[in-house]
Amino acid sequence: MAAFASGLASTIFYSPSLNPLTCQATLFSPIRIRSSPRVFRGLHSLRRRGFRRFSQNVTTDRFKSFSCNCLSAVSTSTIDYEFTDGGKEVELRLRLKTGETLSPKDISVDADGTSLAVKEKRNGLLITLLETNQLFEKIMPSETIWYIDEDQLVVNMKKVDGELKWPDIVESWESLTAGMMQLLKGASIYIVGDSTEINQKVSRELAVGLGYSPLDSKELLESFSKQTIDSWIVAEGPDSVAEAESSVLESLSSHVRTVVSTLGGKHGAAGRADQWRHLYSGFTVWVSQTEATDEESAKEEARRNKQEREIGYSNADVVVKLQGWDPTHAKSVAQASLSALKQLIISDKGLPGKKSLYIRLGCRGDWPNIKPPGWDPSSDTGAHPQFT
Repeated sequence: MAAFASGLASTIFYSPSLNPLTCQATLFSPIRIRSSPRVFRGLHSLRRRGFRRFSQNVTTDRFKSFSCNCLSAVSTSTIDYEFTDGGKEVELRLRLKTGETLSPKDISVDADGTSLAVKEKRNGLLITLLETNQLFEKIMPSETIWYIDEDQLVVNMKKVDGELKWPDIVESWESLTAGMMQLLKGASIYIVGDSTEINQKVSRELAVGLGYSPLDSKELLESFSKQTIDSWIVAEGPDSVAEAESSVLESLSSHVRTVVSTLGGKHGAAGRADQWRHLYSGFTVWVSQTEATDEESAKEEARRNKQEREIGYSNADVVVKLQGWDPTHAKSVAQASLSALKQLIISDKGLPGKKSLYIRLGCRGDWPNIKPPGWDPSSDTGAHPQFT
């Protein structure tokens, strides 16, 4: 998977053939540095409390750029590590092989903005202890220090965003679902796109992972009308279905902590630019299938899509481009969606509060330039100052 951030929206390109799941964003070029070793023995006073222990065995590839992160760490063997978030800094402790005396010359720690590689020289061979280009968020490479504490290698990294709590050292499904709660602040998520089936499966994965309430506009409409969507379209036409779904979205717009799956196709409200008034109440993810075979082609396609304002989906906060679809990959697409949403909100942490204000003012359609209280869209005749 590859990703990039462009303007307000983040876009992710996903190909099922890319295994394991990876994700990167071309925000700016990283400056790679090799941190200087600082060796201490018997030092026990550095953030001993609040550790979490993990054991992982995963693999991935190196990339040239970074940002939106989508998978876990990398190693040639099972990783046994301890991690803690100390506020401004995070600390990683890797257990070294017992019975060996190591010197700084035997250890290699290589760090950049969202990447970390830790290697150990053993019997003349350089063994990878941990390697990832998927740190949970950005670090300050020049502030990275490491030292040996008895049988552990300790790597201390300073976070770029000291207010963001890291659930784990790497970005994974588990760390994203845990870490996104502090960013979303209860804001709901809407899954939009041409395929109702894809919207449903991705939204269900998100709801389970986040502990949100899953809501399905298709199921709600069919339950209310006592007929299938297909028979409704035949009887009354797609416009009738779209109007009915818009009413459902209006009733859901005041809800919090929900993941809403919307109708796909021409009969869905989200595909119509004039039906987005209540969709703006939450964060929207456009899941779009593409024939693009590489990241650059997907980028260009996304740019064109965003310029086609008559397409309702172009209003979405996040775009996930899919090269093919397999229902068994729904969780991977959901993870990609969270990764892009994380980058979006980190770029503007006021967005969840702005969504909340938009709801409190009545979802009047004035997103993202919210007008002052009392503004009436039906009688709007001129420009108004933005209200925050």
